[in-house]
Amino acid sequence: MSGPNDNFDPKQVAALDAAQIDSFVTDALAAIAAAPTTAELKQVRLNHAGDASPLALANREIGALPPQARKEAGRRVGQARGRLTQAIAARQAELAEAELSAALIAQRVDMTLPVDRGPRGALHPVTNLIDEMIDVFVAMGWQVADGPQLESEWHNFDALNLAPDHPARALQDTLWADPPSAGKLLRTQTSPVQIRAMLERGVPLYVISPGKVFRADEYDATHLPVFHQLEGLVVDKGISMADLRGTLDHLAKEMFGDVSTRMRPHYFPFTEPSAEVDLQCFVCHGESVGNPDRPCRTCRSEGWIEWGGCGVVNPRVLTACGVDPEVYSGFAFGMGVDRTVMFRTGAPDLRDFVEGDIRFSRSIIGGAR
Repeated sequence: MSGPNDNFDPKQVAALDAAQIDSFVTDALAAIAAAPTTAELKQVRLNHAGDASPLALANREIGALPPQARKEAGRRVGQARGRLTQAIAARQAELAEAELSAALIAQRVDMTLPVDRGPRGALHPVTNLIDEMIDVFVAMGWQVADGPQLESEWHNFDALNLAPDHPARALQDTLWADPPSAGKLLRTQTSPVQIRAMLERGVPLYVISPGKVFRADEYDATHLPVFHQLEGLVVDKGISMADLRGTLDHLAKEMFGDVSTRMRPHYFPFTEPSAEVDLQCFVCHGESVGNPDRPCRTCRSEGWIEWGGCGVVNPRVLTACGVDPEVYSGFAFGMGVDRTVMFRTGAPDLRDFVEGDIRFSRSIIGGAR
């Protein structure tokens, strides 16, 4: 009766003797030590310790040996493979450390050298001016209020005492969200933020509300369908028109230097009494009025430039926001930020404000950063 080792080949024992295994290990250790990079060490590992390496093939032959020879052969091959594994790991760590050191040296950056890797940006002139105007009011203890640009009809019109048939509600003036019957629109002013501030923060209240507003205006040198406003609201006990005048005079001097203001009677549904605020022309200082020898393009020789609207808060607006007009009074004002930038810098065309050309921002005094 034949056994499992009847076909045993004596050459297999020769392939697994100590001298042959030591020869495999010696060749492998020499190749490992000679590998100059981690990439080449990977190939050495495949050649000398991979599935097709001499030691792997020798390990497969152990099962065909007689029982009395298997233990010794297994021990010999296992120790050999263990030595290679340790040698490869040690060489791997050595090469990785050397390659990391070389990369750090090659990629070293001298942080003391000046560098300009790309073109510098600039704040948009409108953003820059809004920041300046906010600083003026924050320094006086006011707060900054914000609100949604998609606004409700009640906040934008009803609470501000604009009648249902007021022309501002018409499609030619206001951008309504579909369907118009839903009563949602792109806010035509930042006044709705004032309404929200009274409802949410209560009184006394000192807030400014800068932001984008939207109107169905033509796109030309002096009009944009999207522009920016800054509005202010004060509600407290004993507030009068004199407080409003002093606040606007202070703001004008901070924005334009030594300049005078005036108020002309006007009508706004949300203030009573109401006024338009004019700035004395900061180019000709009024000297061009009636003087054909000194015409002024800035004010068109009128001596004054319209800046914004203002007035004492209408009692109906206070009542709509739950404020007792018998106890509290207030004032409100608003002006276009884009137009103010034009006044300060002489920028001739509002369309330049939305073209996204950084050269324009850098050309505006006070706009670069």
